Amino acid sequence: MTGVDIRSDWKSFIVEVSDHVATVIMSTERRGNLLGPTFWHELPLLFEQLTNDDRVRAIILTAAGPHFSYGIDLNMMTSMFGRAFQDGGLAADRLAFHRNITIAQRAASTLAECPKPVIAAVHGWCIGAAVDLVAGADMRFASADANFSVREVKVGIVADLGSLQRLPQLIGQGHTRELAMTGDDVTADRASRLGLVNLVLSDHNDLLDHAYRVAKRIASNPPLAVQGIKHVLDVAERDAVTRGLGYVATWNAATLPSYDVNEAISAVVEKRAGEFHGH
Repeated sequence: MTGVDIRSDWKSFIVEVSDHVATVIMSTERRGNLLGPTFWHELPLLFEQLTNDDRVRAIILTAAGPHFSYGIDLNMMTSMFGRAFQDGGLAADRLAFHRNITIAQRAASTLAECPKPVIAAVHGWCIGAAVDLVAGADMRFASADANFSVREVKVGIVADLGSLQRLPQLIGQGHTRELAMTGDDVTADRASRLGLVNLVLSDHNDLLDHAYRVAKRIASNPPLAVQGIKHVLDVAERDAVTRGLGYVATWNAATLPSYDVNEAISAVVEKRAGEFHGH
């Protein structure tokens, strides 16, 4: 069995490996584990190392602190817009914006693209891009205090990092449309009833214990068979997800620069109701 030296100098993660299980703890040192540029840069690099380490047969993604993640850092989001929101957003600026979206999409798809099984263990808030992220896991467990929100609509954005492509496979079209169009919060209990999470545990400790027990049972099976199961199950939806991500990247590059987006972000920052006009 071959292994690689897993870096210990990550700025956004703590990694522990035991019993063929890698526990990846998000710790971005930002309030509510906001997902900033360093996180999105390190995530695929870390999972590439775990993929190449034969000692690792299953992966748990969890988080430090009281919340899984508040989602993407708004400062990063506005920097992604670049000049697309300035001077009418001419072609070159919108193409650059499109490239930024596709780069972020590849990072957000890291869990889904990992050939090894990934378990998301969610507690506290899981908002926006964090939902995009865990939607790509093979299974999700949650503590009773968990809340999920596909909240991009609240800042005038069509979710473009995977939720709209992967949630319909998990919870169906009707529920996906409700959550994406309202931006409503979903409790752990309702998430379980919808099929978004496999099981709800009483608290954070029980959540981690359960996720680890499941990961150990997976890791005890022949690894090639386990990875084969993931690959075969993914085939049916992979093309649809890829097409959907490409389409929403083009849609947002074309339509996102707008008064409503600027107003929505200002309203969130200023903690007031937005006034939207559809332009």
